[in-house]
Amino acid sequence: MISKNKAKLIHTLETRKGREKAGLFVAEGPKIVNDLLHEGFVAEEILDDLDDIRKVSFLKHPQPVLGVFRLPAADRETPPAYSDIFRQYLDNRLVLALDGVQDPGNLGTIIRIADWFGIENIFCSQETADCWNPKVVQATMGSIARVKLHYLNLNRLTEGLPADYPVYATLLDGDSLYEHPLSKQGMIVMGNEGNGITPMLRSKINRKLLIPNYPPGRETAESLNVAIATSIVCAEFRRRQG
Repeated sequence: MISKNKAKLIHTLETRKGREKAGLFVAEGPKIVNDLLHEGFVAEEILDDLDDIRKVSFLKHPQPVLGVFRLPAADRETPPAYSDIFRQYLDNRLVLALDGVQDPGNLGTIIRIADWFGIENIFCSQETADCWNPKVVQATMGSIARVKLHYLNLNRLTEGLPADYPVYATLLDGDSLYEHPLSKQGMIVMGNEGNGITPMLRSKINRKLLIPNYPPGRETAESLNVAIATSIVCAEFRRRQG
């Protein structure tokens, strides 16, 4: 039977402050737990007794396995200098940048999308939801084990990029995604659910894309969900690359 102290500790992991203090996060469900173990994440506790799990689960319908894992070491260390990030993570790669995506479900789904399309790195503004939030981890369905998220100042990051490095975003004044040239490397910026991309970061966009509605001119939804838009854009990039 799980102790009261252990249950109390796990409950604190629902908050970012609690996770950072303990250096731990929670994952629920056999697939997510197994994916994390397979990718080398260190488990502090694995619960498989449903009575114990019900006492600490963050889910409405608890899963048969719950794992308490250590946060990756990189998340608790000083991040690399902005001048080194391009060489380490951006050069000759396709990456995502999230500017204030706040809904845990959206973030988790975007991580899952990145995993599906072979995008290994996502750069997040400090206003973006914490990727170790239990709701985010759950929505990734295990993809959090394979996709690395970096929290930093996106304005500083983009300021240090080479002038010819493609920085894409979907904007209403952009060119059709299906007609605009797309490169094998570049940064795809996705904005906040309600406010879009912040003005300063928007000024760094040098490749404006539009996901056209169908048929053209028809009155339609005001916008697409950020995770759905991310999926459409990533699919088109990969389609072009064959």
